[in-house]
Amino acid sequence: MNPAGTVSVRRNEYGQPVGEPVPGWSPRPLPAGVTLKGDHCRLEPLDAYRHAAELHAAYGSGSDQRDWTYMFASPFESLDDYRRYAEAAAASTDPRHYAVINLAGGTATGTLSLMRQDPDHGVVEVGNVMFSPAMKRRPISTEAQFLAMRYVFEDLGYRRYEWKCDSLNAPSRTTAERLGFTFEGIFRQAVVYKGRNRDTAWYSVTDTEWPTVKHGFEVWLSPDNFDDQAVQRRSLAELRAAAATAQP
Repeated sequence: MNPAGTVSVRRNEYGQPVGEPVPGWSPRPLPAGVTLKGDHCRLEPLDAYRHAAELHAAYGSGSDQRDWTYMFASPFESLDDYRRYAEAAAASTDPRHYAVINLAGGTATGTLSLMRQDPDHGVVEVGNVMFSPAMKRRPISTEAQFLAMRYVFEDLGYRRYEWKCDSLNAPSRTTAERLGFTFEGIFRQAVVYKGRNRDTAWYSVTDTEWPTVKHGFEVWLSPDNFDDQAVQRRSLAELRAAAATAQP
């Protein structure tokens, strides 16, 4: 900032505005088949042999199949169908798929992936998020997202973490904002899937935002943030705002 409070602009030798330097930058590692453990869940590499039956059962526990509406994959009527899908997903490295294991019961209850990996520029997207009814509106779903995000920023050293979804997918957009992602805009007619158009909503968290987002996750996930009925005392948005206000 200059004395008037406006943002100073860096210029090159020709007087052209240019971006801030990124000193010491080098390409980052690709997401690997790691296991990430929290208090409620762990993320581990998807394995069709170990996880397919549990995931198929977990996804089938809902009252209908509305959770598949905005997924590229369709509902899987049989375990064999889902197992074939899981085998292909497990063999992929981009997207890199992880199973979410509920530590309370030791079973797989959801999946997510790290995809569109760009190690040269330190950018990756979280996608293929499919959480079963047993995970929804529970700390395990928030912690699973936190574990993936922390791995990307702290272990891999990426600069940008993306979330994209159908612009009509209101629950996904609400979740992105709740988790601390910033809305960046709509890419019109970006995708054709299931025979229909998708305008894609883009969201991101950057490495400079990560400390505040991380603090919100850690305080929200603390047992002290829940009452005897497991109801949150303070929301993620409240906790991020408090952390941002406390920064010098």
